[in-house]
Amino acid sequence: MKKIAILYDASQAVISTFDLDEVLTRILAIARDYFHLKFVAVLLLDQKTQEVHLRSHLGYEGALSFVRVGEGLIGTAAATRRPVHAPDVSKDPRYINGLENTRSELALPLIARDEVLGVLDCQSEQANYFDPETIDLLRLFSTQASIALQNARLYSQEQRKAAQLEAINLIARQTTAVLDINELLGRVCEFLLQAFPIEHVAVMLLEDDKLVFRAHSGRLTALYKPGTPVLEGAGLCREALATRQPILANDVSDTSHYIQGFEETKAELCIPLLSFGQIVGVLCLESDKLNAFDSVDVRPLESVADICANAIQNAHYFERVRHMAFVDGLTGIFNRRYFETRVLEEIERAKRYQGSVSLIMVDIDHFKRLNDEFGHLMGDDVLRQISTMFSQNIRKVDVGCRYGGEEFAVIVPETTGEDAYYVADKLRKVIETAVFPGVPRPVTISAGVASYPANAANRDELIKAADEALYAAKQAGRNMVVPAASIVR
Repeated sequence: MKKIAILYDASQAVISTFDLDEVLTRILAIARDYFHLKFVAVLLLDQKTQEVHLRSHLGYEGALSFVRVGEGLIGTAAATRRPVHAPDVSKDPRYINGLENTRSELALPLIARDEVLGVLDCQSEQANYFDPETIDLLRLFSTQASIALQNARLYSQEQRKAAQLEAINLIARQTTAVLDINELLGRVCEFLLQAFPIEHVAVMLLEDDKLVFRAHSGRLTALYKPGTPVLEGAGLCREALATRQPILANDVSDTSHYIQGFEETKAELCIPLLSFGQIVGVLCLESDKLNAFDSVDVRPLESVADICANAIQNAHYFERVRHMAFVDGLTGIFNRRYFETRVLEEIERAKRYQGSVSLIMVDIDHFKRLNDEFGHLMGDDVLRQISTMFSQNIRKVDVGCRYGGEEFAVIVPETTGEDAYYVADKLRKVIETAVFPGVPRPVTISAGVASYPANAANRDELIKAADEALYAAKQAGRNMVVPAASIVR
């Protein structure tokens, strides 16, 4: 009775904490101080892999880090849910040689609420070390240890849930305030990496019925660049898109339709991004570890995906509204407001990097006469067609704008006045040779070209120089391009 009373007091010390590491430390300390064991270990069961992994120990240096359920004395204890005793390991065929000097071993399953949590393994350098009384006491102790481990696990799960809820709230607060789509996607990736145990995050967005790899962050090696479309009808993200359900693969090598997006990926979780029932894209979580994702994490990650989907939709709406504010309603190209913003940005960029930026000011020749002869509706058609020709004949980095009335402006970044002159003259020739339905005579333009810093030191001087060059082109007979550098002041 005295021994049981002492053991009871020791067991109470084990169950008096909810911290898993502290529980394990106390289990080992009791095994050492009360049972005088030099070799003792706690191994925990991984339900997914059905492996019992070494979690904490005394004297197990060099021992196996895990055994499969059903193998060895430890695995047998986990499988049969009963203590397994080998008085002399040399005579027990189940014994797996782990520690060099082991002569006897006792493996006790750790069971709580009818669930195997792991195994308490005790070994000795003496044969027949574990007598019936010691085995009975260790069985009693393993029961208390199981309760302590279960309490610590439940407490850890609650803490994990609380941390996930806090992360979800943080993501909700942070993302709803971001309206720039690129900044938003970057933040989404970073927040997820901080809040969840994953190695890499990628966001695929649905654009014109194509799933496009838009953003990613983490420590894995991406095999595709942002902007790359995902292959049609294949991959886990496509399956998530089609089923509108999370798709989890804890071993992608066992998934026949998996398409590798990151070099080191071994496990992948794809969650559809749904905003008010509308598919926005797919959130892909990657890990370089097998069985990295727990099914209990899917629900909170779905909540995060919903928040992100709504934030992405808001950013899309904002982008569309912003785009409308900067687009000319008649021609569909950028308007004067956008021009004012971009010309300042490009001058600042040229100043910062000691580069250059050019400006082409364009005016349609005799446009008032064209309106008078053929009507304003025909004049509007001419404006739209010329705007389309501009868009088709300048680079993607160039910015074509309707400056006002029949006047246009083209910002030509990282270009000298001489090179911009050839751009302007190309536009002039394209329009001169174009056929405008309903207009029986050629339509022509005049243009003036100026460059920063060659012809101007700031925005006002640049526009003035290009305007003066345009005026000179009109004065000289129209249907020509005049560079600011050729004007004698």
